[in-house]
Amino acid sequence: MAEFCAAESERPSRRGERLTEVSLRPAAGVAAKPGTATERGKEIVTPAILTPMRNTAKFLALGALTLVLAAGLLASRALHAQAQGAAPAPARPPAPTGAQTPTIRVNTDLVSMDVIVRDGKGQFVADLKPSDFEVYEDGVKQEIVSFVLSHGGRIYNQKAPPAVASQEGVFLPASRPTTDASGRVFLIFIDDFNLDFRVTPKTRELLGKMLKSLIHEGDMFGIVTTGTSSITQQLTYDRQILESAISRITGNGLKPSEILNQSQWGSQGPIEVRHRTHLAFSVAYDLMKNLERVQNRRKAVIYLSSGYDFNPFQKTRFDQAVERLHTTAENLTFDPFQITQESQNALNEADLVNEIVTLTRAANRANAVIYTIDPRGLIAGQDVDEAINQTDYNDWVREQQTTLRELAEETGGFAIVNQNDFDKGLKRIDAETSDYYLIGFYSTNPDPTKRSRKLDVKVRDGLSVNHRSAYSLKPLQRPK
Repeated sequence: MAEFCAAESERPSRRGERLTEVSLRPAAGVAAKPGTATERGKEIVTPAILTPMRNTAKFLALGALTLVLAAGLLASRALHAQAQGAAPAPARPPAPTGAQTPTIRVNTDLVSMDVIVRDGKGQFVADLKPSDFEVYEDGVKQEIVSFVLSHGGRIYNQKAPPAVASQEGVFLPASRPTTDASGRVFLIFIDDFNLDFRVTPKTRELLGKMLKSLIHEGDMFGIVTTGTSSITQQLTYDRQILESAISRITGNGLKPSEILNQSQWGSQGPIEVRHRTHLAFSVAYDLMKNLERVQNRRKAVIYLSSGYDFNPFQKTRFDQAVERLHTTAENLTFDPFQITQESQNALNEADLVNEIVTLTRAANRANAVIYTIDPRGLIAGQDVDEAINQTDYNDWVREQQTTLRELAEETGGFAIVNQNDFDKGLKRIDAETSDYYLIGFYSTNPDPTKRSRKLDVKVRDGLSVNHRSAYSLKPLQRPK
C-alpha cells in the first residue's frame, strides 16, 4: 500500500477566514505508483471546502446541544411550578410492625334476685352477711357484687351495688318523701278484660284493703288495666290516685254462656277468649320490660284476674255437638273431624303455656315478683243462670286458678285463690316485700346461646330460702 505524509498550508478565504489546506505527499523513500495522483509529477491538493464543513458541523452540534439543554430547563421549571400548585399526596399509613390482636367487647348485665330467709318458726332471719350466702348459676358458684338488706321497711346496704345510669321508658318522681325508706315498688295490674262484671264489687273492696294494709306512705306504685276501665297510671307516691281509681274499676269478662257461643269459636278454639288473653299478656309483658329499668329496688306486681283457659267446658261442648248433629256420643267420639278438633284443642293449651312462660321470663329478667289474686274468692259453684255441666265448670275454675298459680310461683310469689280471707294474703305480701335480701352478681357464663339459667341460693343449715328459681337472657335484637 502507498504511504503518504501530510503537509499543511494556510490561505485566506473569500470571507477573510483562515483556511487550512492539507496536501498528501508520498513518504520519503516511497515511489509513486503509476496511475496515482503523483503520477504527473505534481502534488494532489485536498479541496478547501472540507475544512469549513467540519467547522460548521461542530457549530451545528454545539447549537443542537444548547437547544436540548434549554428545552430541558424549561420543562423542569414547568414541572416545578405544577408541583407547587397541586395538592400534596396523602401520606401512606405506616405498615403494621406486628400482628394486631382483635378486641372483643361483651356487655354483661347485673343479675339481681330477692332472697327471703326464714328459720324453723317462719321468722325472717336478718343477721346474715354476704359471706353467709352462696349463689349458684347452673351449678357454678358466682361472686356476690351487691348485697342489700331490707328489714322492717328499713334499707341497710352492706355491699353497694354498681351505679346504674338512668333509663328511658319509666318516669320516676323528681323527689322522694323523707319517710320513704323501704324502696318498694308496687305495680297493680288489673285484668278487667277477664273479670266478670259481677265481680266488680269484690274487686273494688279488695283494692280498698290493699290501700290500707299493703301500700304504705312512701311506697311507689302504678296502676294499669287491660279493658274498658282504661286506667294507666305511671309510678307515683300519691295515694289519692289509687283512691280515685277504685271507683272506676269495672269487670268486663265473658260469662260461661258467652264463651260457649259457637259463633265465638274457630279452628284454634274460642276466638274472643284467646284475643283477650293475648291482650292481657302483651300489656303485662310490656310492663315487665319497663320494670327491668328500675334497679336496686324491691318490685312486686299485684296481678288481679280470674285466670285463663284455652280449652274450656269440653264435656258441655261435646254434648252440644251431639245434639246439634243429631248423632250419638259413641258415633261422635270416633268421628274423624271430632278427633282432629280434640287434637287442635290440645295444641291450644300449649299456646297458653307459651304465653305464661314468656311473661314469667320477662318478670324474672326484671327481678319482679308476681302475686296473683282471684277477686272471686271462694267459689262454691256456678250461678243459677248458667246451664253448664258442673264437672265442666269445676274443671274450668281449676284450670284458671292453675294458671294464676303458675304465674306467681315461677317468679317467686304466691297466688291468693279460692279464699275469701284476702287480709291474710295481703299481710304476707307486705312482709315479703319488707323483709328480704337483694343480692346481685355478674354471670361468669359468657355463652349467649344459653338463654335460660337456673338459680340456687344456699345458706347455713336449719334455714329455709325462698327465691326465684331461674332467669333468662334478654331476647336477641333482630338486625334492622
